Amino acid sequence: MPQKVNAGLAILEEMKDRLPRSERKIAEYILKNPKESINFTAVELGKKSGTSSAAVIRLCKSIQVNSFQDLKLRIAGDLQHERKDVRDIGPNESFETMVEKITHQSIRSLRETTNMLDMEQLSNAVKTILQADHIYFFGVGASGIAAMDAQQKFMRIHKQCSFYPDAHLAATAVANASKNDLIFGISFSGETHEVSKILEIGMKAGAKTISLTRYGNSLVADLAEINLFTASSLEPAFRSGATSSRLAQLHVIDILFMCVATSTFEQTIGYLDATRMAIDDLYQKVPKRKSANE
Repeated sequence: MPQKVNAGLAILEEMKDRLPRSERKIAEYILKNPKESINFTAVELGKKSGTSSAAVIRLCKSIQVNSFQDLKLRIAGDLQHERKDVRDIGPNESFETMVEKITHQSIRSLRETTNMLDMEQLSNAVKTILQADHIYFFGVGASGIAAMDAQQKFMRIHKQCSFYPDAHLAATAVANASKNDLIFGISFSGETHEVSKILEIGMKAGAKTISLTRYGNSLVADLAEINLFTASSLEPAFRSGATSSRLAQLHVIDILFMCVATSTFEQTIGYLDATRMAIDDLYQKVPKRKSANE
């Protein structure tokens, strides 16, 4: 499997506020000086950041990167592309500026989320979805939109699946899950209490679990057997509607759906044709009932 050669800077941005003090100092130094940092050894970077080589190694472990060399390769890949800062919305900005800002943020969110996808975890997620007898998608708020979208997509290709916007209903359903079922929890922060509890209930029932969260360790990710991540450092404070994160979640769901679809291509085409015809039939004129005298 090819080594990842990008997303180093995005990962550091995602994780820096959740790191211990010495590791955070290294992350902040790299983010300010990425070009020179990729030429340092761990010892040199430790000295430059006022920490130590041991702290550099701990940083790599904390951000779930294989080694310092792996991190440097990722950062070098990032430097091949210009990375503009994300600016929040200001007062009385022109519509033209809004179009440019939102488009830029959306494209960057999709790109960085794609770069963060672990192909082994993605492959495991696809296999688990294919083998599942029933999939329970669950998310709260904006993440619930992604969960509902997933349920709608996979239902179209004959996967038995459910989405419950109410946590009580979800808990009731998941409590009766079996070892062949799958609980798919979606949470932008990874700390949503309801999502973590649904995963926990599913685990107790013996079901398999997948999480979709921001990058790194979190309550929700730690409860799941398979972890899928989105970029989250792009979410400015003003946008409480979670625009970038929601788009990133939908992007991952689309990737999962297409990977499942291509793995069962002939069946998928048949199911999609059948559902398309069913929708078309909804808009056909309903024939009048014959009266008793006819």
